[in-house]
Formats: sequence, C-alpha cells, structure tokens
Amino acid sequence: MDTGKVVLGALAGLATGAILGILFAPEKGTDTRKKIVTKGKDTAEELKTKYNDLIDKLNSKLETVKSEGLNYYEEGKDLAQNTKKSFENTANSVK
Repeated sequence: MDTGKVVLGALAGLATGAILGILFAPEKGTDTRKKIVTKGKDTAEELKTKYNDLIDKLNSKLETVKSEGLNYYEEGKDLAQNTKKSFENTANSVK
C-alpha cells in the first residue's frame, strides 16, 4: 500500500473525527478542542512511529538482499573462473 495514501487516509479520518467530535460533544468547546489536539498529537506520534518502523524494516530487508546479491555475485565469479581454468586445462591436455 502506498504510504502517501495511508497518511492521507489517516489525516482524513482525523479531520472527520474532529468535526464530529465538536458537533456532538457534550462538553464545553474548549475542553473538546483540547481533547482533539491531544488526540491529534497522539495519532501523529503513532503514525511517525509506524513510519519509522516501516523504514527500519525496509532498510533491513534491503541490506539482506544486498548482502545476498554480493554473495551470489562472488559465487558466480568464482564458478566462472573455475570453469575457465577447467576448459583451459582440458584444451591444453588435448593439444
């Protein structure tokens, strides 16, 4: 899922909740606004945490794939060199 869509959806949900909270709140407006601000900050922090966790996981997977790719490259390089030597030895023995 696209991160931009997740953030946009979260912000839209937050705005909708804030509007409905103000309209249907049984408390004074100032108290309601304070709760909305607090909830907004909590939600923003939660989104930041999830975003950072996602970035950390992606970086970890990228490093794993990079390491495995380098290993495969080295194995392929060694295999090619060994095959070349084998062909050279075979060609020299046929002469």
